[in-house]
Amino acid sequence: MSVLRPGHLCSLAAALTLTFTLGGTATAAGTDSAQASAADLREVMFVGNNWDGTADVIRSTGDFAKIGRVDVIPDKAERLAAINADPIKWIYFMAIRNGVGEGHDQFADDMYSTPDGRSVVVSRPSFADVVSIDLASGRINWRFPVAGYRSDHMAVSPDGTRVAVSASTANTVHVLDITTGRQLGSFATGDKPHENIFTRDGKYIWNMAIGDVNTALDDPWLDWTKGDRRITVVDATTFRQVKVIDMRERLDAIGLKDYSDAVRPAVFSPDESKLYFQVSFFNGFLEYDVASDRITRVKTLPKNPATSTDRTTWVNDSRHHGISMNPSGTKLCVAGTMDDYATVVDRDTLQEGPLVTASKPYWATVSGDGKDCVVSESGADQVTAIDFATGQKRVSVAVGDHPQRVRLGHVEANWTGPSAG
Repeated sequence: MSVLRPGHLCSLAAALTLTFTLGGTATAAGTDSAQASAADLREVMFVGNNWDGTADVIRSTGDFAKIGRVDVIPDKAERLAAINADPIKWIYFMAIRNGVGEGHDQFADDMYSTPDGRSVVVSRPSFADVVSIDLASGRINWRFPVAGYRSDHMAVSPDGTRVAVSASTANTVHVLDITTGRQLGSFATGDKPHENIFTRDGKYIWNMAIGDVNTALDDPWLDWTKGDRRITVVDATTFRQVKVIDMRERLDAIGLKDYSDAVRPAVFSPDESKLYFQVSFFNGFLEYDVASDRITRVKTLPKNPATSTDRTTWVNDSRHHGISMNPSGTKLCVAGTMDDYATVVDRDTLQEGPLVTASKPYWATVSGDGKDCVVSESGADQVTAIDFATGQKRVSVAVGDHPQRVRLGHVEANWTGPSAG
């Protein structure tokens, strides 16, 4: 088994910036066609409105104004008919609605645009699939049913050509050709694979398995019931396992035996030496040093006194869910989901800035120009931009029902939404 060197890692923000700055044209760099293609594209942000099955497209900088909206469930009637005809699929569909969906169907979890800006690829948990939607017509280009009964978080390769999607009930990650939907490979994970991250060179994929977050067995002494939670690192070409990291051992080593080892959202530092990650039930984040293979710092963020102390009421075992880093690596941005705030944290001192009030913020990403942290306020149906430099809120923009993932991407320069008919 080979050993991952720190240089093989990357920050998620840097990977996304690389992917979308190149517009997927890296393999044709220097050609006239590549330059023309890039000139015809417009950088945007896709906001997945999970409960109403849409993706809003907003500007990636400045006022973040809405440009258009995409229906990501144009085949809803067909999918529901297939689910209703299969008792097992129906049971899982209802379990998703009544469990992780908080009484709602989950139609738009994660999304990335194709390199040419003509389509958006979306994972749809309740339909257990990934689809590619043509941005001009609104029609489905292809559909890939995942193993098991629920799809989850995705990641896109640095060149924009491959997308990895977690099949959460099958403990599997599929890697697909983003243009055709053809499966290029898959690999096994721990229980309930969640976050995926490609390294900047595209050679490795990191997957974080979070275990059973829907049970009410949330007391620390019952943590062992949550399943096999681990980070699985694989070769992105052969899909062979390269390394497994069990944070339970690393937490225990520094006396954090009551902390969950379910790694939630995570981001790598630009120098590829540190991983910053959130875990279930914790109001804060941890720093993991890749070279020494140990947790080096723990940051506890303020509690909201209005937040219930009953852990069973926290959505899917989250307390804080969403973390990003500015391109220079000097600031982190954290979504304090159950505590109803977001905050910018100085990476050197780990001192938090102002607590920006936000309604159940569910994700944190970085604006196209790298100046703002953008969080999705799932409880207020809006996205909010926070200035990395000052930690202050700049602007909020209304979107659809229960926004979760926010991703940088591209559309054609004159795009304003799918055509009618």
